[in-house]
Amino acid sequence: PNIRNGTHDQGVRNMISSLIVTGLIVAVIIYVIVAYNGFVSLRERIKEAWSGIEVQMKLRYNLIPNLVETVKGYAKHESGTFEAVTRARSEAMANQGSPAEQAQSENILTVALKSLFALAENYPELKANESFLNLQHQLSDVEDKIQAARRYYNGVVRDNNIKVDQFPSNLVAGAFKFIKAEFFELAEDEEAARRPVDVNFD
Repeated sequence: PNIRNGTHDQGVRNMISSLIVTGLIVAVIIYVIVAYNGFVSLRERIKEAWSGIEVQMKLRYNLIPNLVETVKGYAKHESGTFEAVTRARSEAMANQGSPAEQAQSENILTVALKSLFALAENYPELKANESFLNLQHQLSDVEDKIQAARRYYNGVVRDNNIKVDQFPSNLVAGAFKFIKAEFFELAEDEEAARRPVDVNFD
């Protein structure tokens, strides 16, 4: 009887051990699936967030030619400023590089626009022009939306990058080649950069 009991107890212990091992394997598999799907979701959210930035940047590009033409009507001789803005716009539109490279182009464009608005300060009639005020107001609105889209994008990138670095999700990231994404950083002094001239729209 003792032998039979011992054999029975050993069998129970073996079964429990097998269940524990099986349970651990299942838990690991479930975690890998969940982590993998989480990375896929973050990757798609990053793409979606970047698309939102691109939409707003295209709206910005579309406003600039009319803005330049409006200012040119009052300050034809300021060709250097107009050429700088036009060139910066073309380079920003053509830039298909990384977010960091595109941010550099956008910052150059922002500086050029700042010069354009500074130029407008010298022409009171231009500052009072309804078309100019409307374009400036639209541009300011687009700039606000770019900043909001940028903050959302960078938030998703931060979540992704933390998950790529953290244990144990970093093991899944390494196994399935999920990598860190780049932040989209505009000029440090955002408020000054995107509002070259304070205008009262009341």
